[in-house]
Amino acid sequence: MIASNIFRLIGDFFSWAFGPFEALRLNDLSWWASNAVNWMFMVVLLVLFAYWMKESRRFKREGIEDSAK
Repeated sequence: MIASNIFRLIGDFFSWAFGPFEALRLNDLSWWASNAVNWMFMVVLLVLFAYWMKESRRFKREGIEDSAK
């Protein structure tokens, strides 16, 4: 009984968490509108990657990239 309640709770959580994706799937939207979430994730990842590369270049230029402790 307890195990079935745990799995039901997990299923309810993921149904709630992915509800917006289900709404996008059910609406007959254009390709751009239905993939807007994916594009936002890609933009965020691109910005974070650019920041990481900028900091990596700064550390390499200052000579503290792989400093021994």
